[in-house]
Amino acid sequence: MLTLALPKPRLRAGATGAPRKPIRHIILFGRHPNPTSDYYFAARLTAPGMPPHQMVDICSNDFSSLDADGAFIILCRYASATVLQWIEQKSSKLAGVGLFLDDDIPAIVTGREAPIGYRISLFSLGLMPLRRLNRHLDIVWASTPRLADRLKSAHARVLPPAPSANVWDVPHQNTSTDEDGLLIAYHATAVHVDEHRFIQPIVKKVLAARRHVRFEVFAGKASAHLWRGMERVTLRQQVSWSDYLAEALTRRIDIMLVPLSPSRVNDCRSSTKRIDVARAGAAGFFSVSEAYGFPDKSGEIRLPQDPTVWSDTLLALIDNPKRRQAAAQATRDLVAGMTSQAQTGLDFTSA
Repeated sequence: MLTLALPKPRLRAGATGAPRKPIRHIILFGRHPNPTSDYYFAARLTAPGMPPHQMVDICSNDFSSLDADGAFIILCRYASATVLQWIEQKSSKLAGVGLFLDDDIPAIVTGREAPIGYRISLFSLGLMPLRRLNRHLDIVWASTPRLADRLKSAHARVLPPAPSANVWDVPHQNTSTDEDGLLIAYHATAVHVDEHRFIQPIVKKVLAARRHVRFEVFAGKASAHLWRGMERVTLRQQVSWSDYLAEALTRRIDIMLVPLSPSRVNDCRSSTKRIDVARAGAAGFFSVSEAYGFPDKSGEIRLPQDPTVWSDTLLALIDNPKRRQAAAQATRDLVAGMTSQAQTGLDFTSA
């Protein structure tokens, strides 16, 4: 497979899976602001007992003001040439270098679903830097056990999402009524073309059966055509992470769809969409998957990838406000459990 030939993270020679020296402070490099740093690091880095930290954007071309002495460097998915150069120059002063990954980047790069521009960007920022970065890596974190297994050559350890409460626990008005229309949404990235194909006929059927229902969808070029011309469908383009968070303060979504088709990429995904559902105050519709699990006693709605099951369950939920509220609360409870994990901070001890 082509993925096997692509660069992979590996720990440096002599690495123990722990910092090289005591940590005085932490520098989190990433494309800030972004959901990955908010969902995995923001709360952990402010936990009791953690060293001081700062978040630095990799797009900067000047890191001369950064203090390297005793700094532990965390790279959130990506590294720029300027970041790599800084790490190489300051290596002897650093407490260590860690890499966090929440996607199987080689699988995305070699797959066909993601737009070519995004795949090129991933290759440039997520894979090519590894040839230089691997000489400095002390720790590799992965978002899920499946992804950690694919990164076992780097002895990756699992770091599940643990979001700050302030990125999801926002106030909402009461559930929508027939008069103002019930809103269903699917907020996807451009990678999820198969999922768009799966839910489009389901949504079409539901909209025909329930005239008070509206639908909102984020769709890239490869899937936008599926939604054009549909009545009561709002087709949107991606917005910045800051704008997406701000928008949540002014609106409510009644039901959010979270389909996930089986694939090499999706098998490694974590349950971060659950956080988006909680923020929206919505009842979530999740695919049975490694990311979201199987039906259980939590009250959350998890369904097999069967169009009839999805449409029938969706229609029943539209007609049952109490069940919507219960499903929404079930997801909020699960996300609150994620947030509680952040209180232990980051574990830098050797695996």
